[in-house]
Amino acid sequence: MTSIWDRANSQLRNLGVYEPGKPIEETARELGVGPEEIIKLASNENPLGPSPKAIAAMRGALESTQLYPDGGGFYLRNAVADRLGLKSENIILGNGSNEVIEFAGHAFLSRGDEVIAPQYAFICYKLIAQLFGARAIETPAVDFQADLEGMLGAITPRTKIIFIANPNNPTGTLVSQKDMDNFIARVPDEIVTVVDEAYFEFLDDPPDTLRHIRDGRNVLVPRTFSKIHGLAGLRVGYGISRPEVIEVLQKTRQPFNVNSLAQAAAVAALDDSAYLAETKRMVDAGRAFLEQEFAAMKLRFVPSAGNFVFVHVADGPAVFRKMLQRKIIVRPLLGYGLPEWIRITVGTMEQNKKCIAALKEALA
Repeated sequence: MTSIWDRANSQLRNLGVYEPGKPIEETARELGVGPEEIIKLASNENPLGPSPKAIAAMRGALESTQLYPDGGGFYLRNAVADRLGLKSENIILGNGSNEVIEFAGHAFLSRGDEVIAPQYAFICYKLIAQLFGARAIETPAVDFQADLEGMLGAITPRTKIIFIANPNNPTGTLVSQKDMDNFIARVPDEIVTVVDEAYFEFLDDPPDTLRHIRDGRNVLVPRTFSKIHGLAGLRVGYGISRPEVIEVLQKTRQPFNVNSLAQAAAVAALDDSAYLAETKRMVDAGRAFLEQEFAAMKLRFVPSAGNFVFVHVADGPAVFRKMLQRKIIVRPLLGYGLPEWIRITVGTMEQNKKCIAALKEALA
């Protein structure tokens, strides 16, 4: 009998599958404990939960869930645009910022095209390229930082998209305003530069990537409500670009891709400045604590600009398993070619202290 794989698109056979952080419920079942006993520091989620305003907005929207959501996301697109000093025509909504990245693949990639991303970048960039039959060019990093000159040197006539995350996941490194400006200025106009800013709100002095959009460059900036806004379970994000690029991307978007609860919660979350400030204070303090403890333990780490820290533990998968036995989920990075490293999300201070205690035991 002929295999169904012989009929499927050929690039799917060897396409990797994104592996998310291990779920709390799965770990609890394996250990025979309650989910409340598990500390998850693997997926860069907000340990404070959603903002109170977002929860209230979701409750208010529950009674209308028999209706389809606003397919154009009028209120959320306008709220985001107003916050950024742009127009709704500059904004596209996604089922998480990952979907915005996928829109770019649908819009601009064909079989045989090329995509450039730095080594140790978010693995989904490579997967998106492979999904559309494009070739992913991975340029070597320098001290875990994107080599922008190397990326420019990798451009060929087949290059359609360049991906760069700022801050980068999983390393936490940040490209400065000056370096980003110089980089984007030298990318040929026909190439779309995707600057993934999922962790933008954690920065003290964030680079202004949107200036390039205002200048008419083909730059797409995905952002998300999953991280600092605490809405990862709702899957809502957005992309920012010039109207002509957004118009193209809208052609690839499925109807009603962002549900009504997510839209209501995101509008409210944007306006909850007290919650955002509290989250940032918690992350700043927790990240400093983790990095201080890693230094005291003589563990190599990369100073982070996100809500996580990338730390060298010699055997990442083994430490991951030992931490699981201590009811703490961290993120091994074997899929990134980083078997000696793990990524630890900043939690509450109580969670951070338990994590460090467990890590000391795991490394003993």
